[in-house]
Amino acid sequence: MHPKFQHLMQQATRLTQSGNLAAATAAIQAALQRGAPASSARQDETEVIDVEAWEIPEPRTDTAAAEASTATDLPPTTGDVFMSGFFRSSRGQRDYKLYVPPHAGDRPMPLVVMLHGCTQDADDFAAGTAMNEAAREQGFYVLYPIQPRQSNPQKCWNWFKHNHQQQGRGEPEILAGMTRAAMQAHAIDSQRVYVAGLSAGGAMAAILASAYPELYAAACVHSGLAPGVASDLPSALSAMKGKGTPPIVQAGSGVPTIVFHGDRDTTVHPINAEGVIKASVGATAQPITQRMPGIGAKRNSTKYLYSNAAGDVIAERWVIHGAGHAWSGGTDQGSYTDGTGPDATAETLRFFFERSLGGANPPQTASPRPR
Repeated sequence: MHPKFQHLMQQATRLTQSGNLAAATAAIQAALQRGAPASSARQDETEVIDVEAWEIPEPRTDTAAAEASTATDLPPTTGDVFMSGFFRSSRGQRDYKLYVPPHAGDRPMPLVVMLHGCTQDADDFAAGTAMNEAAREQGFYVLYPIQPRQSNPQKCWNWFKHNHQQQGRGEPEILAGMTRAAMQAHAIDSQRVYVAGLSAGGAMAAILASAYPELYAAACVHSGLAPGVASDLPSALSAMKGKGTPPIVQAGSGVPTIVFHGDRDTTVHPINAEGVIKASVGATAQPITQRMPGIGAKRNSTKYLYSNAAGDVIAERWVIHGAGHAWSGGTDQGSYTDGTGPDATAETLRFFFERSLGGANPPQTASPRPR
C-alpha cells in the first residue's frame, strides 16, 4: 500500500471523528487517487482547501486557524506534482492548480501566484509561460487560480468592478485567502510570495499588490491596467483604449513591480503600463532608461528603472517594441504568447527573487533557464 494512501486515509478517519465530513470525503478521494498506479514521477494530485466548516457552523475565535482547514496534508515528494484543488471561503470559491516542485518540504520555498488572462485557464497559462518548467529548475511553488465562466463569461478576472478592487472584498479576498491557505498547507517561505498576471490577470495582480502589501513581496503586471482605473464595464473599455481617467496617485503602494507591455498592443493601450508603475512607486518617480537590443530574431525593448530614495531599484517597466497583446517570450503551447519577445518569465523571476518582504534575498542556488 502506498504510504501517502495510508497517510490520507488516516487523516480522513481523524476528520470524520471530528465531524468535518466534507474534508474527510475530499481526503478519501485524494487517497483513492493516490492509490492508483503512477506512470511516472510527475503525477496529478487533488487537494481541497476548505476555509470554513459550512456543515457545522460555530463561532470562530481564530481566523487564521479557520482559514487553515485543509483536507489533504501531503508529505514531501521527490518528484514534481501539478495538482488540482478547490478553495472556498465566505467570499466565494474557486478551483486552482498548484505546481509542487521536486523535493518540496525539504526547506521553505517561494510561491508565485499566476493569474491567467481572459479565455485562458491554468493549463493554458502554465504551458504558454513555461512557469512550471522554471519552477522545476529553480525550486518554487506555482499557484494558478482559475476564473470560471459563471463568474465572468470570458473567464476574465473582474478587475473593473468596484466590489472587486479592495482588501477584504470580492475576488481579491478570495485570491489572497487562497494564497494564505496554500502557504499554510505547504512548505512555503512567507517572505517570498509573489503575484503575476496577464491582461485581466495582470490588472488583478496589480490590485492584489496594492490591497495586500503585507502578503506579496513583488508583482508582475503583463499587459494590464492600474488599480482603480475603472469601476464598471464602460469605464473599463475606455481605460483599455487609453482614454480612462486614472486615479490620482501621490505615494504608491511600495510593492516592487515589474511591468511588461507591447507598444503595438491594440487590446490594452500601452499607456496603461505607466499607470501601473505610478500605483507602485508614486507619481513623481523618474526612471533611468536602458535600451535592450534583441538577440538574433528577438524583439528590441526599452527598460525603465525606478529607484527609491536610497537608490534601490523598486520597479521596472519594459516596453516591447512591435509586440501585441501577448506574454513576451512565451511558448506556442499556450495562447496569447509572443516567442520573439524578451523572456518575461525569466525576467520576472529574476526581479522577484531579488526581493522579499524582509529585504533583499540571498542568491538563488539555481540560475534562470536559458531561452
